[in-house]
Amino acid sequence: MTFRTFAAAALLGTAALTAASAQAEEVTLKAVTAFATGTTFSRDFEAFVDWVNENGEGVVQIDLLGGPEAVPPFELGNAVQAGIVDIANNTTAYYPNLLPAGDALHLAQNTVQDQRANGCYELIDQVHQDQMNVKYLARVGDHMNYHLYLTKPLDGPDLTGLTIRTTPVYRAMFEKLGATLVRTAPGEVYTALERGAIDGYGWPSQGVLDLGWHEQTAYRVDPGFYQVDVNFLVNLDSWNGLSDEQRALLEKGAAWIEEQNAENIARNEAEAKAQAEAGIKTITLEGENGKLWSETAQTEGWGEVMKTDPQLGEKLQACLLK
Repeated sequence: MTFRTFAAAALLGTAALTAASAQAEEVTLKAVTAFATGTTFSRDFEAFVDWVNENGEGVVQIDLLGGPEAVPPFELGNAVQAGIVDIANNTTAYYPNLLPAGDALHLAQNTVQDQRANGCYELIDQVHQDQMNVKYLARVGDHMNYHLYLTKPLDGPDLTGLTIRTTPVYRAMFEKLGATLVRTAPGEVYTALERGAIDGYGWPSQGVLDLGWHEQTAYRVDPGFYQVDVNFLVNLDSWNGLSDEQRALLEKGAAWIEEQNAENIARNEAEAKAQAEAGIKTITLEGENGKLWSETAQTEGWGEVMKTDPQLGEKLQACLLK
């Protein structure tokens, strides 16, 4: 664990839970979100926290300590694994070192409700427990795709000559299509666009305006690809230290927030309209170009998962695809 994570531990304190009993006292869990509070990918987690605190009085409460200012995003996986925080709102793109096959989650073509029904949720939960020492409590982001955003026009799926800011989510796809890839923290993207250091970036259908990136963005490429996965992770020792009533309350809150995923369909439409009003034009790849774009996304994405863990990859592919 890095010095910064240890520093965060000193600030947050040790996340110790008293062993639960049948008459367990109210427990307060410490939480951190990987995303700035109030922004798109923290919004559902904050709603979940509010729901738990309203419905769990006397049983379980959550103290949301903040976002990246509390624990840096790429260190949050380590922090929840070690129990420095009890609950993390995080995405697999930020903890690939801890869950190498986690890229499969954003390749899902079904909903988290489908995954709970077909047994995929249990598989993903078990992998998180075995490899990260965390309980996979909930997933949000269904119905929200990723897109390529650019400062210059694009005629087809060939990205040769373009320098694109990337994350592990779409690295293989963009690399296959010829892009030069640069990895930067989200906080550096605006300046990189402004200075012409990058020609674009991958990002979901929502959240561009939150970050002000629309001021430096001219185009969004359709169709979208993949599906956002933002996951609620609970330190496994903390989870096991809760009473049945406390765990049931958190699981009820998880089911409630996962139902809100359906709202992403309308949110996507509103975001697309807002992007257009902000001056972002849509480039739609159609016909063979669109087919190549979408097929490359899936082929390269699953190819990376299979390289990492072919046996687990086949199991995940069987339950994440329609």
